Amino acid sequence: MAHTYQHITFDYSDGVGRIVLNRPDTLNSFTQIMHDDLKAALSFLEAQNGLRGLILTGAGRGFCAGQDLSERKPLPAGEKRDLAEGIEKNYRSLVLRLRALPAPTVCIVNGVAAGAGASVALACDVVMAVKSSRFIQAFARIGLMPDAGGTFIWPRMVGTQRAMGAALFGEPVSAEKAEAWGLIWRCIPDEELGATIESVQTWLANGATRAFAATKHAIYASGDNSLEEQINLERDYQRDLGYSDDYQEGMTAFREKRPPRFSGQ
Repeated sequence: MAHTYQHITFDYSDGVGRIVLNRPDTLNSFTQIMHDDLKAALSFLEAQNGLRGLILTGAGRGFCAGQDLSERKPLPAGEKRDLAEGIEKNYRSLVLRLRALPAPTVCIVNGVAAGAGASVALACDVVMAVKSSRFIQAFARIGLMPDAGGTFIWPRMVGTQRAMGAALFGEPVSAEKAEAWGLIWRCIPDEELGATIESVQTWLANGATRAFAATKHAIYASGDNSLEEQINLERDYQRDLGYSDDYQEGMTAFREKRPPRFSGQ
């Protein structure tokens, strides 16, 4: 039975999935329904043999304000909530599945990305953000610590001091600063949001998919490998890619001085 999406929009064309978080009246904050929608969309993508990429963005004036705290109904006096349940049930799998997709995931942040919303955005392989965007680690304001992979992702991308400051003080990091820090790949003008999404869609749909997948895996593996182990990994992947149709097409196109027509095979 096909899933009916309620809090996201999802489409798939030319091998590229596009997920839009779609609760603009709440800055696309996460609900259980949204998590269920995301699980269904990722399950669909994981089952596609011809998957070539995923674009993630938000509707309206923000990307995602994090967890919708209104879903956490007040408890009876004396009772306390187990916040680990939401991480284990939803955020853990969401972040790990984004990282594990065998194709590039590109997040295009269209406004504020706060709390878990920032963590999920930065879990994608490449992040772009419009100039008006802000990344906020807001957890300290309600007596919590960053989660959804935030304490893993931020220090590896921007270093301990910047990650610690952003988490402890909760100060917004502008898109321009995020680009300067290396937190995101590119800051783009707000008016270029739509054109950027379409450009990324075209690039993924026509790219060398197997090379993208190998690059993704190798870069993430490098943090746990010695130099020798990483070179060995590159050797093995490069051998495999050398037998691919895309490599043959790439070399032919180079010799013929024309753009390559990659099939993803």
